[in-house]
Amino acid sequence: MKKVFVNGYGSIGSRITQFIADDRDIEVLGVGKYSPDEKVSDAISRGFHVYVPKAKVDAFKNYKISGTIEDALSKCDLVIDAAPGGVGYQNKKSYYEPKNVSAIFQGGEKIGGDESVASLIFNSRVNYEKAFGAKYVMQGSCNVTGMGRILQPLKEKYGKRLKRFDATLLRRWADLEDSKAQVKDSIEWTRRPHHNEDVKSYMGADTPLFIRAFKVPTRQMHVHLMDIRFDGPAPSSQEIIDLYKNEYGVATLYNVKGTKDIRDYAESIKFNFKDTNMIHIHADMTEVQDDIVKMTYSDDQTGIVVPENHLLMQAMLFNRKREDAFKHTEELFHMEEKKKLLQEHFAKK
Repeated sequence: MKKVFVNGYGSIGSRITQFIADDRDIEVLGVGKYSPDEKVSDAISRGFHVYVPKAKVDAFKNYKISGTIEDALSKCDLVIDAAPGGVGYQNKKSYYEPKNVSAIFQGGEKIGGDESVASLIFNSRVNYEKAFGAKYVMQGSCNVTGMGRILQPLKEKYGKRLKRFDATLLRRWADLEDSKAQVKDSIEWTRRPHHNEDVKSYMGADTPLFIRAFKVPTRQMHVHLMDIRFDGPAPSSQEIIDLYKNEYGVATLYNVKGTKDIRDYAESIKFNFKDTNMIHIHADMTEVQDDIVKMTYSDDQTGIVVPENHLLMQAMLFNRKREDAFKHTEELFHMEEKKKLLQEHFAKK
């Protein structure tokens, strides 16, 4: 049995910990916390051991702490870093390299350059086996992860017929549970968004992908508007929709008024954290114009990367065959059941 430590217990860390705690092949040593807040009590109430930085032990004197971050890292086989963006690099230099422990990092960190956390961005649909034997790997952000699920099936079916992908990302401003983040009454844009190079790092540098990113005042998921240009007439919209029929973590929905519709349904069915953990193709928004397929899909922020972390963990710890890893992830996440329920509820009328 392998021992895993989750360093961080925020939006991503709390989700990952609660799911992988049910994995029969690993032992969750505990979680790392850096601030004495309500999340400490939440973790302890769920039966998780909490570890804190050595220099901050006194700040946690009102909680039942199990030890220091250094203690946990000395005992684990792998750490899943769930720190805020940019802090992962600091953790790598301060903790993981000195302790010689393997680590998974989250989107928001960098690959390449002076503050690189890893040389590989993982996407289970594209490069699962490349994580075998890797010391440090970065799990792509939610937007970056979702693009792999969309682009790879297109690449496999149409190959050189594909000329260009133009994507506009409408990004949520803050996560649902992030009450401290203000959702501004403003639409803001990002110059040179990292998503473009991140996706190309695993899809190939020659991928003709061009991304614009906008931040919109909502907490209810991301939406991507993607124009797929073909060399010659484009396939029918139905052919494109059928392409994703059996894709893991991709649901095809009709008659959705907005992202909140999906969240509200997920909550009514008691999905964990109101997450669907997948991409939702909005089929009635998929259109064809001459050589272009115009596709709209929503991306389940935060939630989409949680099963990806579990798949990446299996690749790094066990070198498990891809099909076996997906079966094991399905046992914990029930993605196929969620997909079926979503597609039945938002069916074509």
